[in-house]
Amino acid sequence: MSTQTSTGVKVEEKPRRHKDWGSKLVQYAVNIVLVCFFAFPLVFMIMSSFKANDQIFADLRSLRAFLPVGELSLANYQAVFEKSKFFRFLGNSIFISLTTIALALVVNSMMAYALARLKWPGQRLVLAIIIATLIIPAETVIMPLLLMVSRLPSFSLAEGFKLGWLNTYQVQIIPFIVSAFSIFLFYQFFRDIPKDLDEAALVDGASRFQIYRKIIVPNSGPVFATVTILTFIGTWNAFLWPTMTVQSENLRPVMVGMQYFFQQDTEWGEVMAYATLITIPVLVLFLVFQRSFVQSIASTGIKG
Repeated sequence: MSTQTSTGVKVEEKPRRHKDWGSKLVQYAVNIVLVCFFAFPLVFMIMSSFKANDQIFADLRSLRAFLPVGELSLANYQAVFEKSKFFRFLGNSIFISLTTIALALVVNSMMAYALARLKWPGQRLVLAIIIATLIIPAETVIMPLLLMVSRLPSFSLAEGFKLGWLNTYQVQIIPFIVSAFSIFLFYQFFRDIPKDLDEAALVDGASRFQIYRKIIVPNSGPVFATVTILTFIGTWNAFLWPTMTVQSENLRPVMVGMQYFFQQDTEWGEVMAYATLITIPVLVLFLVFQRSFVQSIASTGIKG
């Protein structure tokens, strides 16, 4: 294909369609390799959960380890339910995670709203302190937090019945409601919403809370989905803190329950079955909010 310039000289144009197809093929190939790299451990775990111990080790040297071949059964899943209080552990984790998420969305988003949309003395200093706490490892505050919780006064739910903080649900929820990273995500997203909407609402007589509830929240679905996923993963995978603060078996989450399950002479197939059961909720949640999660990361993680 050729074009003629203003001087009358013909210039040959190289077809770009082949280059576009070539770049797309390379991109698809790279994506397929990455998908296989991250999916193979999950596939191996799921397939092994249906196999006996001997078959798992026999299939390790071939692709049979990733395929539903051989004698498959649900015996490993049955052993999980028989050897542990799995449904109790699962219910505890679901309750703790959902409660933490609900409170975290409200508290962190309102704090970010005050930092991003309002003007008050010391606003930038507070934001700087919140961001600075992101560099502090969580392990460094575990012991001071445990000491603080152990010294908190108990409260009465009824006459003659007092409830402390250790070995309870609230000790697994309240310390993890406020998150500096969640506040930062909300702050970045709220800051990009046009402030003309606030001014128009104020002229119409709306309060600041009404602006937050009727304007900011409805237009911030992606960041709410992102914080939901991150908070759920953090609470669902919690292990060290529940191990230190909870002794009752009826209050243990699934990760702590998994440790006790391992101590009961379990086989590898049963371990894979337990791991599969506690992985499914995370995968389902991410698939449900995947598009909003990617959109939020693109808007809050790249912009200044």
